Amino acid sequence: MTEQELKIQEKKAAQHDGETTKSETYFAPHVDIFETDKEVTVIADVPGVTSEGLDLSLEDNVLTIQGHRLPPPHHGRLILEEYECGHYLRRFTVAETIDQNNIEASLVDGVLRVRLPKAGPAQPRKIEVNIG
Repeated sequence: MTEQELKIQEKKAAQHDGETTKSETYFAPHVDIFETDKEVTVIADVPGVTSEGLDLSLEDNVLTIQGHRLPPPHHGRLILEEYECGHYLRRFTVAETIDQNNIEASLVDGVLRVRLPKAGPAQPRKIEVNIG
């Protein structure tokens, strides 16, 4: 994985847009990143997050993965709690070589897969000049 293709910016604590007085703790989901000649694939582990609780966005060349995991239902008196709930946040700076209009994502069994195809090389072309 080259730094030119994808630079990782982990954020474990961040502020919501428009919120200036309150900071929340975010979990950084574990990711694997794979690269081929044609694409970069990001696989993020987001167990317990539903598609409704997941927000994937691209703004100013930054791919942001945000999710919210609700606590599981309690069946009786809680004795031990290790299942962490709350917000996920992970950001990646996307290089210019990524075709930002054709990014695809899927969520299956708590695993988010984001496919970032690389843009092909610019093809030579004739440019028509309009007169008038």
